[in-house]
Amino acid sequence: QVQLVESGGGSVQPGGSLRLSCTVSGYTYSSNCIGWFRQAPGKEREGVAAIYTGGGSLYYADSVQGRFIISQDNDRNTVYLQMNSLKPEDTGMYYCAAAGDPINAALRCPGLDGTVTPAGFPYWGQGTQVTVSS
Repeated sequence: QVQLVESGGGSVQPGGSLRLSCTVSGYTYSSNCIGWFRQAPGKEREGVAAIYTGGGSLYYADSVQGRFIISQDNDRNTVYLQMNSLKPEDTGMYYCAAAGDPINAALRCPGLDGTVTPAGFPYWGQGTQVTVSS
């Protein structure tokens, strides 16, 4: 069974940085799409960044482009999200998710509309809270 565990959330002042980690276990394929999503109170969950682990292609939402960096460590089965120049609007619960089988992974990283959306990601972590406030 695929399991994802996030860590690294916390509270930071505007302009600060945090690094989130997502460790994946129970996945038997060499390729996967791992996405980072966030959800603020009263808002829909949105895709922030994603990486296709088979080829390294990357996706970033416009709102985080140039500030967030997604990367992978295959030896540790871990995907990271380095978040720099954080803003109050980055506040929310951050989740990582896996697309599952290689065919679904290739279709989700990103999707046909050029974005990464929660639908189509069957495996989710428990989430880690990020709060950006002065």
